[in-house]
Amino acid sequence: MQPFGQIPAFQDGDLILTESRAISKYILRKGGSDLLRQSNLSESATVDVWLEVENAHFNSAMSPIIFQSFVVPSFLGGETDMKIIKENLEKLKTALEVYEARLSRLKYLAGDFVSLEDISHFPAAYYLLGGPHASVLYAFGSLSSWTSGA
Repeated sequence: MQPFGQIPAFQDGDLILTESRAISKYILRKGGSDLLRQSNLSESATVDVWLEVENAHFNSAMSPIIFQSFVVPSFLGGETDMKIIKENLEKLKTALEVYEARLSRLKYLAGDFVSLEDISHFPAAYYLLGGPHASVLYAFGSLSSWTSGA
């Protein structure tokens, strides 16, 4: 079902979707959720921007950190490559500085409302908070409040 042989894949009748953001958007649209803020063009565009930021700047740094911190030692029986972790922690810190500036002015990334881009960050943030590099996130007060739901 998934042309790249990976997960996720989603089927609804004859429609087959791949890629988590596309699947999430489809489910939210079908269910009539306001997490995409489609009734407000400006807010909807801001949600889209932060979904792109998450993919390009947050997840691109988080994925190697998660892979090296959890997958390699736990599932592959290998040793964590600290060079890869260090490089990506620096990339992540740069991204988190932008997030901190944004969240110091707003409660959530797209505004004063929860939307898909906030929720989409939490799977990777969960692994960071549960691992040896959680202090990176806790170093940012507004970001830390955002992840705790405060």
